Amino acid sequence: MDYSKLAIEFVKYSHYYRRQDFQRTFDEAMSGELFTIFYILYQKEAVTPGMIAKEMEISSARVAAMLNNLEKKDYIKRVKSHEDRRKIHVVLTQKGIDLAQKTKETVLKQVTDMLEFLGPDDAQHLIRIMGTLAHRFEETEGKTC
Repeated sequence: MDYSKLAIEFVKYSHYYRRQDFQRTFDEAMSGELFTIFYILYQKEAVTPGMIAKEMEISSARVAAMLNNLEKKDYIKRVKSHEDRRKIHVVLTQKGIDLAQKTKETVLKQVTDMLEFLGPDDAQHLIRIMGTLAHRFEETEGKTC
């Protein structure tokens, strides 16, 4: 099998997907401000700016700028920790929770529609392959594949 020809097709299709509204919505939900909102929403413990920086692998300065933007948009608020008044916790406002819910519904609807289009066999194969790749990426994180 000529994997280099398949790689060319893969890159071509990847470029096509990046131009689609579906991919843009999905990418936005998985990065930047929306990722931060989802991260805060699903944590079992209080979230600090340092935790966000570590999870996103970005500097504390970038996190601070992003949190400033989210606060201006009324999606989050920063509150002092009850246990340690020096620590700041980041919490979602109702507007932030509503945005997360709306975005989640949009993304899940788009993914569901795509999987239904593929049909049960292809949908299961796609998810299996994505899982295999995700596992591979976890194993090789920080290394060249």
